[in-house]
Amino acid sequence: MKIGFLFAGQGSQTVGMGRALYDSFPSARRVFDEAELDFDLKELCFYGPAEKLNQTAFTQPCMVAVAAAATEALAEHGIKPDIAAGLSLGEYSALCAAGVFDYKTAIKIARFRGLAMERAVKGINGRMAAVIGLDRDKLRQVCKKASDCGVVQIANYNCPGQMVIGGEAAAVDKAARIALECGAKRVLPLNVSGPFHTALLEQASRDLAEYFKGIEFKTPKIPVVFNSTADTLKTGQTIPDLLARQVMSPVYFEDSLRRMEREKVDVMIEIGPGRVLSGFVRKTCPSVKVFWVEDTHSLNDTLKALREIDKS
Repeated sequence: MKIGFLFAGQGSQTVGMGRALYDSFPSARRVFDEAELDFDLKELCFYGPAEKLNQTAFTQPCMVAVAAAATEALAEHGIKPDIAAGLSLGEYSALCAAGVFDYKTAIKIARFRGLAMERAVKGINGRMAAVIGLDRDKLRQVCKKASDCGVVQIANYNCPGQMVIGGEAAAVDKAARIALECGAKRVLPLNVSGPFHTALLEQASRDLAEYFKGIEFKTPKIPVVFNSTADTLKTGQTIPDLLARQVMSPVYFEDSLRRMEREKVDVMIEIGPGRVLSGFVRKTCPSVKVFWVEDTHSLNDTLKALREIDKS
């Protein structure tokens, strides 16, 4: 049985996340206890307040810590990935699971990334919106038509018929109107603090590239499918370059799932709070079984399901 791990991005964070894992697994406990940050990560994850947890500079290290705790808990039961990917921030958790850096380093990087992204969007009136029911070519044309009002581009290719656009508010608003005129079923504004994965994040990309010079990146022990290429690491590419580029490039998540499917993945396990990625898997790769792990209950359910698959 070939297993792929999928790591959630920011947006699905909730107060209390990680606490059940902390209480149940020594390896998960170590993740939180060993975090070296300028704030109490454990306190914020377990008890909030939500207003602070939802600020991207705090969300990002907290999400990476919870993902690492769940990964460690699965490893205690002998479940490890054969291939991994993550949505946006989740890519760092995927690389951590692949042994590129340890969880302490991943949490520190996530804190820096969150701060860099906050700095980059300060003073920018940015917006993001999910567009349901248009194909890629049509939505690209929509963005082109709306670009006379400012920067607007596709930021996320989530699954068939669901993409996210981002950019300057006026341009995103115009693109939303045109998208509906062109047959989109719905356009839903997203509650995010900036137009992530667009050209407006160029400064954050530069800051990350500089920061990565002080980080040791090891060779991945398993294949990781990257957001910006929807592929594994190729000759001539480097992980720091791909990560720096990722913050201002579209996330090709649908394509990444298809790439994992081509690797004959039998089961995908979404790791982190919420089940957003599981929905994307069902719409993109309906023949692949998908489970999720966010706490001890879902972990036990997943372990039981994997045992049943092994028997069959």
